Amino acid sequence: MEDNSFKKRMGFLIFAIILDAAANALMIDSNVGSAVWMASGVNISHLINVPYGTTLFVYAVLVTVANQILIGNFDGHIFISNLLFSLPFSYLVGFFSNLYLPLHFDQLNIVLRVTIDIIGLIGVSVGTSIYQRCNLIQHPNDELAYLLRFKYLHGSAGWGQLISYTPPVTIMLICYLSTGKLLSVGIGTLLAVFIQGIIIGISDKIVVPSLKHHYVL
Repeated sequence: MEDNSFKKRMGFLIFAIILDAAANALMIDSNVGSAVWMASGVNISHLINVPYGTTLFVYAVLVTVANQILIGNFDGHIFISNLLFSLPFSYLVGFFSNLYLPLHFDQLNIVLRVTIDIIGLIGVSVGTSIYQRCNLIQHPNDELAYLLRFKYLHGSAGWGQLISYTPPVTIMLICYLSTGKLLSVGIGTLLAVFIQGIIIGISDKIVVPSLKHHYVL
């Protein structure tokens, strides 16, 4: 049975945003590889010397515009909802990252750091799955993968996620050519590239299965 209650979907949405932000911060602070968009944001933030939260928000605005181009016509609901999601999320990631600093995840042994990173990746994927199915608002980066998945790739979560990584990977390449180094890129980043979409697809079926996708394009 589908759970169409607005109140319940709003509750799940808030939970998913917090989970996603907290999990992304775990990946950042473990220092063995952030999710692809987050890693790209870390690198461009250091390159142009702008606060991380601000960098993520500007990134989100640019992707929001790209989503409108993919849709093929201006969709005010998606445009506004993407921006409404981005502002609190961008700064929540920074908040949780600072919150974890006293725990010194980056000083733990490599096995524990990789474990924390994988837990973060699973949390990011589950959070993404939940808020996509709430059908209220979602982050423009995930909107991009969602549009690719359902409009161009026959519903494949894996391919949608993978192809959506083209912009952040390109940005990281530019940062590397400019500075000679990459930050927040490692095992977790590679895992995110190849399995985040798969975990999202699995989560769609087993995590709050009463929430269903409502693709309407």
